[in-house]
Formats: sequence, structure tokens, C-alpha cells
Amino acid sequence: MESPFANRKIWFLTGSQDLYGPEVLAQVEEQSNQVVENLNASDELPVEIEWRPILKDRVAIERAMLEANADASVIGVITWMHTFSPAKMWILGIGALSKPLLHLHTQANEALPWDTIDMDFMNLNQAAHGDREFGYIVSRLGKQRKIVVGHSTNPDVQHKIAVWSRAATGWTELRALRLTRFGDNMRNVAVTEGDKTEAEHKLGVSVNTWGVNELVAAVEAVDDAAVDALCAEYEELYDVADELKSGGERHESLRYGARQELALRAFLEEVGALAFTTTFEDLGGLKQLPGLAVQRLMADGYGFGAEGDWKTAVLVRLAKVMGYGLPGGASLMEDYTYELTPGKEKILGAHMLEVCPSLTTSRPTLEIHPLGIGDREDPVRLVFNTDPGDGVVVALSDLRDRFRMTANLVDIAEPDAPLPKLPVARAVWVPQPNLPTSAECWIAAGAAHHTVMSTAAGLEEFQDFADMADIELALIDSDTTTRGFVNELRYQAVVHKFTDGLR
Repeated sequence: MESPFANRKIWFLTGSQDLYGPEVLAQVEEQSNQVVENLNASDELPVEIEWRPILKDRVAIERAMLEANADASVIGVITWMHTFSPAKMWILGIGALSKPLLHLHTQANEALPWDTIDMDFMNLNQAAHGDREFGYIVSRLGKQRKIVVGHSTNPDVQHKIAVWSRAATGWTELRALRLTRFGDNMRNVAVTEGDKTEAEHKLGVSVNTWGVNELVAAVEAVDDAAVDALCAEYEELYDVADELKSGGERHESLRYGARQELALRAFLEEVGALAFTTTFEDLGGLKQLPGLAVQRLMADGYGFGAEGDWKTAVLVRLAKVMGYGLPGGASLMEDYTYELTPGKEKILGAHMLEVCPSLTTSRPTLEIHPLGIGDREDPVRLVFNTDPGDGVVVALSDLRDRFRMTANLVDIAEPDAPLPKLPVARAVWVPQPNLPTSAECWIAAGAAHHTVMSTAAGLEEFQDFADMADIELALIDSDTTTRGFVNELRYQAVVHKFTDGLR
């Protein structure tokens, strides 16, 4: 996966006014540049923050916002009112801005110089109330933004800005995302359906369908030499079952899996798509349900949804972007079955074939086994256990009048015992606060049975993204109670009816 942060930047806009004279404004410029240098010095920040000239009047402010909109490399804007920038000057600019906004409430000095402080110092360093003036007008205009408070050298401040910049990159990526569906949704399944037009309006993603036999033709056109090379790569990377190795009795099945991977990559590159779906109810002339190919494409950053579930494919791509460069990974996941022994309650998650190997640091095995659905030949797939640790599972549901993201913090664990007869990649987790409460809340929210499991991008990134996209986020964590969660859903519904629902 190519870095989604390459050639991207955030503009740093500092507010002031002409009241203070050139000497003070020179100090404002110097200190503003220092704040940017402090932030850029953080190893956690994935993109560069670019300092921009001090803004002192409404014409310059509006022009700066329009230029930010027009610059494709700009993923968002950070504002800071260094002195006192009267907020009426910002009305047109805030109204014009169409990219994510972060309001940094800070000041140049970390400690007060108690023994030398005078009114000149006070007049220069008055962001304590200048930012509150700015906050008023942003709230009055109803502009969504993230607020971060603290000194620019504070690691917590830098972390929050880094998280926001990852979410802003995800938001930017979705605005240009093309998603290819091979076939339609699985028949009679409700939650995988959704309003693709509204998704493009709300998220920016363009969801379109190609006939599966177009993929079949691409598979048949793959060069044998490319298949040879990819099969050799498989044997280097994975513990390949003997029957699938070169000379093995089922090597042709592995070769067909390699053809599917090569064809899918080429097809998606040709149409410019970075996310896709398949369905076992529409395989056309394909000999196998794609398993290995899907797993490896996800590992390279593609979004994927099974059974035509394009909303989950969007989430997987989003998680891949926001988590790029962080330890861990992201994958399509499904709550499959439960361990309900008292005191040991947990979820065993998997899918038929398609769990991304970015969820493990172990060496997967590459195996072939029968699949009781799809009416095709036995498919090849990678098998492994997801690494233990912290994670989040997130689903996206279409509630007819809005989208809802539901997120559950989870503790990923080792299986209680080996799983020698389960021939798929899997994850075992304990949902917070516990399985009964988690499941009650998940079902009450109407959350999907397909999710993205992320161990790289965490809850903070998804929260910031939901705010940017103006999407409802229902959170299940260690403090959640069923009654409180259901009441929160009711409050969210009322808020929607009096905001988006009445526009």
C-alpha cells in the first residue's frame, strides 16, 4: 500500500488584527512559526503542517479558506487566534471552508513569566480569550471542528492532532474513493443494502457494479509466467500445504487462486478502484470463491466487503488509510459464534475465507478445503489466529434517513484451545464491557453483522472521522450500560430530526 500521507499537508492559519502595529505582528508571526515547528517535530504526526501568513481581515480569511478548498494536497486546516482576532472577520471564511477544521487553543509560552509579566506581554499573548471569541462564531455557524487545548510541545496535544490528521486523510481518501461491486448483494439480506447515492453525498465514495464475468475474462487472460512468479512468492511468505506446492496434487488450485489475485489487481487498477465486493451467489464463470486473493488485496490496503457489502468495504479502506504506518492492521470481520460459559464469555469471529493477514504477525498457513456454499471448486485461503491485544470493531448501517456507525472496543485474546478443524483465519475477542451488554447494545443499534476489525487505527480516529463526515457514532465501551446506550440512541434520533432531518 502506498502511503496515503504522501504529498499531503495541513494549513496552519493564525488570526490577529491590525490593531497591534507591525512590531507586535512580527512577534505573532515568529511565535506562530514556532508553534508549527513544535508540532512538526513530533514523530507521531503523519503529515506536514504548513505555516501560512497571518490573517488580519475578512477578505484575507475568506481567500485563505477558498485556497485551502482548491488545493488538493490540503487535507484540513488548523486555526489559532494568537492575539485577539474579532470573530466577525471569520464568518465568510468559516462558511466557505469545506475541509476538516481543527481549532488549536494554545499560546506561545508554556509557563507564565511571573516576575516580568506586564501589559505588553498580556496584549501579545491573549489567545486565552481570543480563541473563545473564535469558538463562539464557529459554534454559531454550526461548523463541525475538533478542539485541542494545550501547549504545542505537549505530547498529548501532538497525539490528538496526529489522530485528527489521520482521520482527515481518511475523509479525503473517501472523497475520491471508487468502489467496484462484482455482482449484487446476497439475496434477501437486509443490512448489506443501503443508499449508494446518499453514500456518495455524505462520504464521497462512488459505488458501482461490474458484471462478474468481466472479472472471469480477466482471470482467463492472466499470463502463465506471472502465475509462476506469484506462486513462488506464496511459498516464500507462507507455510504452503504440500498438496498446493509446485508438483503437489492440488497445485492447479493454487495457480487458479494466483490468477484471481493477478486479475483482481489489474481490474481494480484499470477502473481506479481501491475497494471492492464479491458475493458467493454470483460467481459467474469463476472456479473458486476468491479467498486468498481477497486476503492479500486487503493486506495491500484495499477495502473489501463480502456478499456485496459495500458499506463494510468502505470501512475497511478507511481503517487501512487511518491506520497506515501504525502497528496492527484492519480486516473484514464477522461475529460468527459465541463462547457462553459463565466467566469465559467471548466471541469467535471469522468469515468464509476473507480475513486480512495484517491482523497477525505470525506466519500464516496457505491451505485448501471444501466450502459448502457457492457451488464451486475448493478455494485456497490463508489460515491464522489474530494477534492478542486491543482492538475496535466498527459497523456502518443505513437507517433510511441517516447512516450510523457503531463501534465496540474489544480485547482480542488467544483461543481457549487449538482449532485444528477450523480452516479459516479467525479472531477471538472479549467485547467491552461484556458480551451480554455488548450484544444487547449492538442489536439495539441495528448494527451490521459485518464489521471492520481494526488493531491499528483506534477509536479516536473513528470518532474524529464521524465528526468530519457528520455521521452518528454509537459507542460501546467499558462504561456502557444497555439502558444508557438505548437512551443515547433516542437522543441521537431526536438530534437528527432537528438538524439533518429538517433541512
